[in-house]
Amino acid sequence: MASSLIEVRDLWKIYQLGDVEVQALRAVSLDIAAAEFVAVMGSSGSGKSTFMNIVGCLDQPTRGTYRLNGVDVSTLSSDERATIRNHQIGFVFQNFNLIPRTSAIENVELPLFYSDVAINEQRQRARDALALVGLVGRENHLPNQLSGGQQQRVAIARALVNRPSLLLADEPTANVDVKNQQTILDLICGACRENNVSLLMVTHSLEVAGRFQRVEKLQDFNQPEAAP
Repeated sequence: MASSLIEVRDLWKIYQLGDVEVQALRAVSLDIAAAEFVAVMGSSGSGKSTFMNIVGCLDQPTRGTYRLNGVDVSTLSSDERATIRNHQIGFVFQNFNLIPRTSAIENVELPLFYSDVAINEQRQRARDALALVGLVGRENHLPNQLSGGQQQRVAIARALVNRPSLLLADEPTANVDVKNQQTILDLICGACRENNVSLLMVTHSLEVAGRFQRVEKLQDFNQPEAAP
């Protein structure tokens, strides 16, 4: 059996809004194996974004533990979590998040600026990542010179350039046309499979979720309210 890359145990996230306590996540427990593909579904407000932020080391739980590659991330400082994000996690968002006046290859290189990769290797890695997503010849194009599907390909290349062990994708096909949706999914899944990267994707689409080894519904993670 494959070893666990992610181990989440009894994870809670509670926000205090004035006198009101909001439980964004309640008692979440989940394992994801190395190189496993898992889709996360749930209605709006069910805590999908909160869960992804914690798994992506962008936020910390109120209580509970989250281990990534055996390290209890929930106890780390913000600087330590930033290091893990840069070296072990790639992100693909629905809004692309490219820098407008920066070329495709420079956008892809950005995560490497904070790594120990040599300057000459940074450019080659970025070229290789763009080639992986089918953008040879588009390296020097600005985002506004690319279609929505091509911009998302740049974002995928950027997410993979640091060779992460985990890729987090938040509705990555939401802002591309129907023609490109299948292509984007094929690229993400194919690249993760080829590089033994675990994939955790938030989606509202049953069709998209059907391509994954496992589907978890976030409302199933949360314990129901006690009966009055």
